[in-house]
This record gives sequence, C-alpha cells and structure tokens, in this order.
Amino acid sequence: MMSLDATRLRAVVHKELLDYRRKRAIVVSMVLLPILFLVEPVVSIFVAAPSESSSALDSFVILPLLYMLLIAVVMPSTLAAFTVVGEREQGTLEPLLTTPLREQEFIIGKGAAVMIPSVALSYLVYGLFLLAVELFAHPAVATAVFHNGPILLALFLFAPLVAGWSVVVGMAVSVRASEVRVAQQLGMLASLPITGVVLLLAIGVIHPTFPVAIAFAAGLLVIDLITLRIVSRMFDRERLVIGTKATRS
Repeated sequence: MMSLDATRLRAVVHKELLDYRRKRAIVVSMVLLPILFLVEPVVSIFVAAPSESSSALDSFVILPLLYMLLIAVVMPSTLAAFTVVGEREQGTLEPLLTTPLREQEFIIGKGAAVMIPSVALSYLVYGLFLLAVELFAHPAVATAVFHNGPILLALFLFAPLVAGWSVVVGMAVSVRASEVRVAQQLGMLASLPITGVVLLLAIGVIHPTFPVAIAFAAGLLVIDLITLRIVSRMFDRERLVIGTKATRS
C-alpha cells in the first residue's frame, strides 16, 4: 500500500471542515440531532420511579443510555453520504480529483472530516447527560446509571467504531449515487444493524458485560477496516470524473 501524505490528508480534512461551516443545513443538523437524541434519555431518567428495586432501575436506564449511541450512527451517515456525490453536484469534484491527491488520501481525509465532529458531539452529549444525572437526578436513579459500567463503556468505546461504520457505508453509497438526496436516504440504512444490536441489548437478549463490550468493539473494528478496503476498491477516479469506469489492463 502506498504511504499517505500527511500534508494532503490535513488539507482534505481542513477543506471539509470549512465546507461544513459554510453550509447552514449541515450546521443545523449537527446542532439539532444531538439535542434530539439527548432529550429522550434525559426525560426517561427524570421520570424514573426511584422507589423501584435496584435491579428494576438498572434495567430501566439501559435503553436511554443506549439510545444516545445512535448519535454516532445517524449523524456521520448523513454527512458521509454527501462526501462524493455532493462534490460532484457542486462541480468541485473534478478539480479535486485532478490534483496529485491519491484515492486513499481522498477517502481517509473525507472520512476523518466526518468522524471528528460526529464523535466529538457524541462525547459532548454523553458528558452532558451524565452531568445532568449527577446534578439533578434522584440519587437512586443516578446510582443505577453509574453502576451500568458495561453500558457506559459501550457508549465511549463504540462511538468512534459505529461512526466509522456509518462513514464507510455512507461513502460507499456516495461513490455510487447519482444525487445527494438518494445517497443520504440510502446512507441511513447503515443505522439498521446498530439499531438491531441496541434493541437486543435493551431487551436482554444480549447481556451487557465488560467482555461482551470488548468483544463487540473488536468485531466492529475488524468490520470497519474490511469495509474501508471495499470502499477503496469501489473508488474509480476516471468514472467519477467522466462518468465511465476506467479500463484495467
């Protein structure tokens, strides 16, 4: 594999982050989505009955905690779906691809630019939620939240991993899609497997333990790396520029 140029990678990431600031729709979604995903867990925690047994409270707080994990799934899938097809619609893709920028640098740079704000906002929401629980929730409810160590570990450990999954799936869709709206709709399909796992954890089919959290994290990392290689192979510079696939000798 060719070595990556750090300067070109930083240039791609910097360009993408500046583009986000210029696009009001992206800024609004970055602000509103985390807030929407924060409201339901906070309301659930504050309406929890502290008179319940400790085991019942432990079970009750699992779903609100896991619900916040969807921030790291939905937000990057939306942004990643824009990465290639959005550039094509704006007419800025061809000048970018005619530079010495390599395919791997293009993909990793754009993926990193999606990951950075998505994971940062996810961690910010987690921190705000835990701070609200510590300061304002009933002591019995707060104890139930902070005693769910495997779930808290899953939130902080899985955020970059599920975001990575959403990014590579969203970019794969973006490479093939013909317009942004279609790419974003298809990119949302990336959330389905993660949503299924969250539901299985919430209803007790999968029991949250530290070994289970570590095993899932390792599995997600392997899946992310494999999917990234697949996306790299899908990337065809000539097809993206002129609309036809390059002929390989």
